[in-house]
Amino acid sequence: MRATPALEADVETADPVLSCSEGAQPGLVHTCCVETFGGLVLATQYWNTYTGLESEGQVLPKDTWTIHGLWPDFCNGSYTQYCDLRYWPGLNQPSHVLWAHEYSKHATCFSTFDTECYGSGYRAHEDTVDYFATTVSYYRRLPTWGWLAAGGVRPSNDTATRYSLSEIQGALAAGFLELPYVGCSGPRYNTTEAGRGSADDGYTILTEVWYYFHVFGRPQRRQALPVPANATGGRLSNCARTPGAIWYPERTEGSAV
Repeated sequence: MRATPALEADVETADPVLSCSEGAQPGLVHTCCVETFGGLVLATQYWNTYTGLESEGQVLPKDTWTIHGLWPDFCNGSYTQYCDLRYWPGLNQPSHVLWAHEYSKHATCFSTFDTECYGSGYRAHEDTVDYFATTVSYYRRLPTWGWLAAGGVRPSNDTATRYSLSEIQGALAAGFLELPYVGCSGPRYNTTEAGRGSADDGYTILTEVWYYFHVFGRPQRRQALPVPANATGGRLSNCARTPGAIWYPERTEGSAV
């Protein structure tokens, strides 16, 4: 465990406090040691089929989802933002533009990434590097592609191959041990030929998964407890609920290596 230079040796305890627990209040713990501002942590991933900059060498990694970001939500599920690289490619923009956006929008809302937490030994941009390293470490423990494949859910452009939300959720929950948020885009089911007249207005193209955690101590410790995406009353998905309504598209030819 990395010690925080700004803190006394006995402050960052070997028995860290779990975020969003009764003991994780700013008046009870050091905000550099326990995530007190955004204690519900989301590790989010994309399924993009192209980058738009393949001609410049910016491509997608084969057989894996990619990073969207690491986000701090309040314990009640609400959130704030803008408070103060191979597995992380941008879409229709250079990857570094996405990285800068994610840092300024989300990393600045973690109490534990404040520069004061690094003490007198702080090096310029150390907090930025720490955020990216922490984000990648959470990503590496969440093999979305592998979990889906193990459950029989694989990308396909065959029009006969469509999946049910329950199949996707079951495959992900088998790996994560809790239900993540499953995000879809594309047309709403009741605007498609198959769903016309249906009350199901969910989206039909699988594009994103959000994994929710409470963290022990600092997120940088990489010790986290999975929690269901609806733990605070939120939705588990915006995807179509009709069986066999969701398309998990293959990557565009030449976009993945």
